Amino acid sequence: MNPTSNKSDFEDLTTNLKDLAYSYLEKYNPSKQQLKVYLLKKYLTKIKGSKSKKEVTSIIDEIVSNLEKNKILNDEMYSDSKARMFLRRGYSLNKINQSLRNKGIDDKYVRQSINKIKEDQIDPDFVSALKLCKRRRIGPLRPESNRELFYKKDMGILARGGFSFDLSKRVLNLEKAEFEKLIKII
Repeated sequence: MNPTSNKSDFEDLTTNLKDLAYSYLEKYNPSKQQLKVYLLKKYLTKIKGSKSKKEVTSIIDEIVSNLEKNKILNDEMYSDSKARMFLRRGYSLNKINQSLRNKGIDDKYVRQSINKIKEDQIDPDFVSALKLCKRRRIGPLRPESNRELFYKKDMGILARGGFSFDLSKRVLNLEKAEFEKLIKII
């Protein structure tokens, strides 16, 4: 086998993967793990070279570390921005934690983001539960005649949202007028 042709294949592969990485970064703001998975999938589906999976993952790791070194890719900033976005959507702290871990974020960055939220917000889970109730039109926003019928269903929605039983009970037992006052404050 000619070593110079291997070198050109290697350079072509790295440039192709770099180009894919840059185009993906232009469109999205991914975590390191998401970028690695994307590049590996693209290699396996589109490029289909003769390199082993181990060689390709080492090239991808090198590209990602280079992007991180140049401060183009930053998991700490990604974690903070996603946590704030999830909180605005009405996610509980438990659900934010799980979502960030699923995205491949390091535990220390997840903890830092959640601690920042706890410092900035007063009872963020309660506020998020109110937002979820407003978005899904459950709990206090249901007609008074239907509230008892749908109590279990509403509890299930809040439980799947990652809220504790006591908090869910507290939110669902609010009166409509009090709920609307709290929503206006938020």
